[in-house]
Amino acid sequence: MRRIPALFATIAIAEAVSWALLLTGMFFKYVVVHNEIGVKIAGPIHGGIFMAYLAVTALQARAGGWKWWMTLVALVCSIPPFATLVFERWAKSRGLLTDRTAEVVPS
Repeated sequence: MRRIPALFATIAIAEAVSWALLLTGMFFKYVVVHNEIGVKIAGPIHGGIFMAYLAVTALQARAGGWKWWMTLVALVCSIPPFATLVFERWAKSRGLLTDRTAEVVPS
């Protein structure tokens, strides 16, 4: 069953995209047109996806059997722009996006 790893990857990518939208909104607000509509729209979207990333990271860490420091790195990656995307690619390349709770143990 790959639901949690797939959800983690999706939310990690969405978090990076929402960062791009927020940064674009901030650019238009402070540099181009001095209108905050982009930030008013992208800010809450990014905030919601940010919170979802934190929750899904906790789920993936538990399901994947991550060590505490790996979970901490994943959570810290939610702060710098686009770091969730880098972490997701890195974790995927190392086989960390698994769901060990779904593995069937032979009797």
